[in-house]
This record gives sequence, structure tokens and C-alpha cells, in this order.
Amino acid sequence: MWTINEIFQSLQGEGYNTGTASVFVRFSGCNLKCGFCDTAHQSGTPMSLPQIVEAIMQWPKAPLVVLTGGEPSLWVTAEMLAAIKRLTGKRIAIETNGTRPLPEGIDWVTLSPKFTFEGGDALPCVLRSCNELKVVYCGQDLSVYDGIETRHRFLQPCFVADAEQCRRNVEACVEAVLSHPEWRLSLQTHRMLNIR
Repeated sequence: MWTINEIFQSLQGEGYNTGTASVFVRFSGCNLKCGFCDTAHQSGTPMSLPQIVEAIMQWPKAPLVVLTGGEPSLWVTAEMLAAIKRLTGKRIAIETNGTRPLPEGIDWVTLSPKFTFEGGDALPCVLRSCNELKVVYCGQDLSVYDGIETRHRFLQPCFVADAEQCRRNVEACVEAVLSHPEWRLSLQTHRMLNIR
């Protein structure tokens, strides 16, 4: 049994796969307590693997399953991934903070390390490679991410409740990308579209 916060279909709103129809499987719980976390992932419902697959297959045409949280690496196993792929025919992506090794069977790894943030520095980032590196940006030194091997680097402005601070975070992010063009801007398009 796995504790699942929610399973829903939407468009991927961030990073490389922005705009892709996806089924999100949000696991409950995280091993970090980042002060800026905007996801209410703490509660959940125990679900068996057949129940998870059945929920995913409510949307048979979506090509991508996104495992998210919380921190999904606390729960996913190679056997679970193999079963989801076999029974749904979908590609599997994961959004992880990188503090735990990942099992085999994931098609796309989005690494979003939090070690530059209070509450996010409780555990080291152990992943050193990924498909995309997506950094929540608040003006930190980007050289701390140089040791992570990836083909795609994204900076995403940190979303906060204060509108003026959000505006400043966006401006800082744009300036950082202009100064470091190996990075690309990622916006939370689902917020702009008012979708999940």
C-alpha cells in the first residue's frame, strides 16, 4: 500500500515537458521542510498498486505519468514502476529533491534540489545526474549546481504570497538567465492558466 495525496490529470506546468497532458500521482509526505513549499501533500489515502493503476487509467490518452509529492522517492520501487508502465503503457517522470537514489524504470527525472534553502538543507542531494535540473531561484549562487550533469537547466522564480516579492523574484530570474544563458526560464504556467 502507498499513501497517495491525489491523482489527477492536468498539463505539466513547469520545465521541459510544459504543456504535456499528464496524470499526476502525488505521494504524501516529504523528507524536507522547505519554508516556501506551496504543496499541501501531508494528507493521503492508502492505495494498492491496482487502485493506483485504475486511477491513472481514468485518463487513457495522457502519455505521461508524473510522480510527485511531497517526495516520491520515499515510496517508489522498481517493481511499482515496471507495473505502472506495463499496465498503462505510459512514460513515467519523477519530480524529486534528489536526497535519495532512484530505482530503475523512470523515463524522465526532474531534479529540483533544495539545499540552498532553509529547511531544504537538512539532507544532502545525492543525485548527480538527471534529465532536467529545475532550480527554484531566489538569487542564490548558481555555481553550486555545476556538479550536476544534465542536458537541460531551468531557473524558476520562487512563488511566494507577497505579490511584490514575486515580481522581484521573476526579475531576478530573468536577469540570471540573461547572465547565464546555459539556463532557461521555467514559469509555473499552471498558475497563469488557473489549472492544477
